[in-house]
Amino acid sequence: MVSPVRGAVLVVRPGSTDPDAPQARAEVRIDASEPVFEGHYPEFPIFPGVCVVECVHRSALATAPSGADLTLAALDSARFVGAVFPGDVLGIDITWKAVDDRLRCEAVASTGRGTAAKVRLSYAVGASA
Repeated sequence: MVSPVRGAVLVVRPGSTDPDAPQARAEVRIDASEPVFEGHYPEFPIFPGVCVVECVHRSALATAPSGADLTLAALDSARFVGAVFPGDVLGIDITWKAVDDRLRCEAVASTGRGTAAKVRLSYAVGASA
């Protein structure tokens, strides 16, 4: 998998579709050496929104319920409400829901300053994905 983000995903809590289970959680440290910072507001670097979505996607794959084999089917929505800067730890809280023949990832990405984005992704499950 090719990604514009170098930071590793740290799984804090794996995912489950059990409504009584706690949310999945992952974290990604946004290092100042990320290549995407070059040229993206050089005097005031901001982590691009597409990279926040990429962190959510990589976190979703890492926290898939019961190790499900997932293929991204759709970016259902993305709402950016706060900036992510070099040095931030991007915390990603994911709620997994089974919807028809897919799994939906509803995620809130946040930093120490609060919510940065709310993202919904849909995944096809299994070999036929």
